[in-house]
Amino acid sequence: MNFPNPFYRWRPHPWHGLEVGVDVPNVVNAFVEITSFDTIKYEVDKKTGYMRVDRPQRSSSLPPSLYGFIPRTYCGDRVGGLSTQTNIGDGDPLDICVLSERPIDRSEVILSARVVGGLHMIDEGEADDKIISVLSNDQYYKDVNDIGDLPEIIIERLRHYFGTYKMIPGQKLDVNVERVYDKEEAFKVIQAAMEDYDDMFGN
Repeated sequence: MNFPNPFYRWRPHPWHGLEVGVDVPNVVNAFVEITSFDTIKYEVDKKTGYMRVDRPQRSSSLPPSLYGFIPRTYCGDRVGGLSTQTNIGDGDPLDICVLSERPIDRSEVILSARVVGGLHMIDEGEADDKIISVLSNDQYYKDVNDIGDLPEIIIERLRHYFGTYKMIPGQKLDVNVERVYDKEEAFKVIQAAMEDYDDMFGN
């Protein structure tokens, strides 16, 4: 029997076994952990690659986009070095938000995402960037080439969600969405995260 090349006899680890993408940094692969319908924070278990329930969301707001990460990226010293607020990355794969006109209600899917910008977030003193992208073959977003092409309300919702999703009543919130950046800066963050990954795990 002729198998496709590459062929995975066993399911690859979503973080380490999948490719970054075929047109990096313009178009990247995204592994989706959370959909716009989820009130539970799910994330990939770094050891096994299975999905783990992290916590129920305390906030009443829902994620305004698909949310996951770019495989084979790591937020370390290079990502931290791009920040004006810190020099430390959060030690996780690089997060990505993916906008889609048609609702996608399944997580644990892989999709091709076209990068248009990002959010620079500081979480407890660590750089925790969120790349903003659109589903690469979504005709609704075909004319969106940079962050300024998106409606302002979408950016507002993303900033509000990430600025409040860890909020606990009565406790100080040490999270700050410091700024929104364009596609060119997003490319630099992705490249830095790929290099951080190679430093940490090898290529």
